[in-house]
Amino acid sequence: MLTPTSSITELKGVGKVRAAAFEKLGIRTLYDVLYHFPRAYQNRGDVKEISDVHHGDVVSLLLTIATVPKNHMLKRGMTLTKLRGFDDSDSIEIVFFNQPYLRDVFTVGERYRFYGRITVGKRNILMLTSPTYEKYSENAELKDLVAVYPLSEGITSKIMREAVAEALRAASVSLADPIPESLRRMRRLATMSYALKNIHEPSDGNALRAAGRRLSYDEMFYYALCACAFSDKQRDGRAFFMPDTDVSMFLSKIPFTLTDAQQRCIDEIRADLSCSDMSVAPMSRIVVGDVGSGKTVCAAAALYIAAKNKMQSALMAPTEILATQHYKDLAPLFDQLGIKCELLCGSTKKSEKDRIKRALTSSGADRCDVVIGTHAVITEDVFFSNLGLVITDEQHRFGVRQRQALSDKGKSVHTLVMSATPIPRTMSLVMYKDIDVSVIDKMPEGRQRVDTFWVNESYRERLNGFIRKQVEQGGQVYIVCPTVEKIDEESEDDGGIEAKYLFDIAPDDEKPPLKAAVDYARELSEQVFPDISVGFLHGKMKASQKEDVMGRFVRGEIKILVSTTVIEVGVNVPTATLMIVENAERFGLSQLHQLRGRVGRGSMKSYCVLVSDSKGETAMGRLNTMKSTYDGFLIAEKDLKMRGPGDFFAVGSGADSRIRQSGENAFRMAGMCSDEDLMAAAFEDAAGVFDGRLVSDAEREVLLTYARAMYDVNSAALN
Repeated sequence: MLTPTSSITELKGVGKVRAAAFEKLGIRTLYDVLYHFPRAYQNRGDVKEISDVHHGDVVSLLLTIATVPKNHMLKRGMTLTKLRGFDDSDSIEIVFFNQPYLRDVFTVGERYRFYGRITVGKRNILMLTSPTYEKYSENAELKDLVAVYPLSEGITSKIMREAVAEALRAASVSLADPIPESLRRMRRLATMSYALKNIHEPSDGNALRAAGRRLSYDEMFYYALCACAFSDKQRDGRAFFMPDTDVSMFLSKIPFTLTDAQQRCIDEIRADLSCSDMSVAPMSRIVVGDVGSGKTVCAAAALYIAAKNKMQSALMAPTEILATQHYKDLAPLFDQLGIKCELLCGSTKKSEKDRIKRALTSSGADRCDVVIGTHAVITEDVFFSNLGLVITDEQHRFGVRQRQALSDKGKSVHTLVMSATPIPRTMSLVMYKDIDVSVIDKMPEGRQRVDTFWVNESYRERLNGFIRKQVEQGGQVYIVCPTVEKIDEESEDDGGIEAKYLFDIAPDDEKPPLKAAVDYARELSEQVFPDISVGFLHGKMKASQKEDVMGRFVRGEIKILVSTTVIEVGVNVPTATLMIVENAERFGLSQLHQLRGRVGRGSMKSYCVLVSDSKGETAMGRLNTMKSTYDGFLIAEKDLKMRGPGDFFAVGSGADSRIRQSGENAFRMAGMCSDEDLMAAAFEDAAGVFDGRLVSDAEREVLLTYARAMYDVNSAALN
């Protein structure tokens, strides 16, 4: 019998080749299939009349076949099949490419429901191009909403839907609902079987909303359970007492004066580390601040205090770019203070890694006091002699288990996490109620405002001129694209309602064509700016390649850097004066604000230009907000209401992650839910389950086991 943990190869028609294609989507088991959620829904039930459609519309039409289909041979061996259909308002030409067998499918007088894109041909003839079709009768049970899935080469929509259908059949027999009925009733939640069935095969809009609500709750609830377990583990033990918290020597070495907000944050950290009350658990604090507000110096002060008290520290960053940036900024400072600092990343040479690992376990003069690195610092072969403080930067890009793995390198260590994404107050109240929060709400003196503009494609020539002017004046330019390479048309341009709208079933904003980083960089370097050095950077490149490109950009050898959102964090180039975001409608407000923060870090006037041809009200509202709003916390609040919490939890965030379809977003469903009450309820219930108020001990263990398993399978963030 098939079960959700059965291998994908147990499905009919899935051999090694097709299984490899599924694996590119992160699908290895039937469970993975069930949680491979649709990215959009075709609203085939919204039937239009021919007289109401226009060029470019993606519509559903109920047509009677008027003519016998005819095949026509085209150049290069292509076949064109043409027929006409009509409704009460008009008639339309229906066109298919390379499907000659359709000549025998359609019969004059039969009725079909067609779904596809309207085009206008020669002599203004309306055409329905390559539509899907379903035979219609009064008794036909045609689905109003049809799921559209992220696909990969070798996996078509038909193959994916067949796999989902079989996985759902298996789940209906063998998948028990881990959330007790009492809790489901209290929160008015659908059962798991109902939710999974209707997220993939919704009977109507209400069923889809109910399914999305339950699955959103699940993701937040299980995430919160893992967080509770992590917090409980952190509280279990007596923290290292660090009595010497004098930072005057440290402050004398930094080339600027702290803001009041930075001073307050450091004072709060000092108080945590120096508390001698035997009943107090180790420090558990998050530092939240806007782009460029100066969080790193607060973390550096904590590292300095730990070193003064003979304790080791580790700072973990999500990318080598960011880890290297921190190392280059902090190592010279710590060297002046007699603190030995090392950089440990995946690309570090083996001989150097071995030396650093020995230094971390040493108790002699060669001991490493501070290690800065990526996930390399949490590998099993890394040990510390007396780790007392761990810091994670860009905390929303690490999962609970990754942060716990770092803390487990020591005993009862102090924990500090940082986020350059301002967290909305409503989220911080539920996410961090067991964590002390330090807010840096004032920018350093001299930090200039980056003027922001929104333009469409008609400004392209002027924009290119502005790029050239910035470079000629000594500036450098970022150009951010939403995807690495061109997206297959079948998976991108289907006219569906994006899944992010499933909670209100609203029509999707118009989606202008995507700019791809690799292709656009080539176009700029070969055609537009052949006399200017153009580079490109994206997450699929090897770490050594990314480091090389960023190094050349930092040194000024590359003047225009075309990139995906990999440059969102950790890049500090004072001569970067212009940030251009292509397809800006594809990004959330918080992510756009992060990108904008990459420029304006030097003395030169800086600008951010958002490029979008979207006419959709939602997109236009977001872009207008970016033009007029510069407060990161206010932007975060608006982003939460518009898009849900996805950008605040994502690993590999926003548009780049969604378009790559990599499955890296920890909250794939909840990331689209803007129901703050549901989010609060999920975190409140997790706390109640964890402390035994809402469920029995046996039910609690089932839920904790399921939470760990869910994030093991579903999220790269919690591996």
